Amino acid sequence: MGSINIAFRAQLVVPEQRQLYDYWLSRTEGGGLPTRADINPAHIPRLLPFISLIDVDDALHQSRVRLAGTRLRDVYDREITGLRIEELDLGPKRDYWMAAYRHTAVDGKPTQGIVRGPRVNKEHLVQYWIRLPLAAGNGGKGISMVLCLDYFISGLEEEERQANSA
Repeated sequence: MGSINIAFRAQLVVPEQRQLYDYWLSRTEGGGLPTRADINPAHIPRLLPFISLIDVDDALHQSRVRLAGTRLRDVYDREITGLRIEELDLGPKRDYWMAAYRHTAVDGKPTQGIVRGPRVNKEHLVQYWIRLPLAAGNGGKGISMVLCLDYFISGLEEEERQANSA
C-alpha cells in the first residue's frame, strides 16, 4: 500500500491537498480506513473553509452534504450544507463528479483532480480537489462518509503558479 500512497500523493498539486491527504493517512490504523470519529477538525483548522463531509447513501445521488466550509458557499453562491448531491449545481460536469464520487464512496479509493470552471459563472476559478473515504464506525461495513477538500484559486493565480514552477 505504501507505493500506492506515494504515487497518489505525487499527483497532488497544491499543499492543501497534500496536507489533508497526509492527515487522513495518519488517521488510518492497521491499514484500514479512518472513520469520521478519527477526524478532528482542530487538527486541520487552516483547511476548514475548504472542507466538506458527505453522508453516503446507497443511492449515490441521494447522498447528503453534512457539512460544507465557507469557501464552498462562496463558490456555489448559497449554503450547500444539507443538500443532496443531486441538488448541487454541477452543470455539464455532473458525470465527471458522479464518477469521482462513486470511486471514493463505493470503491473506497481516494480520488483527486483539477477542474477549471467548477460551475457556471465560475469559469475564472481553478478547483483543486480531493475526496477521501471514511469507513463506517461501530462495526459498520463500507464507506459511510466522504471527506472532501475543494481548494479554489483564480485562473490568473494558476497561470502564475505554473509559470513559477516551470
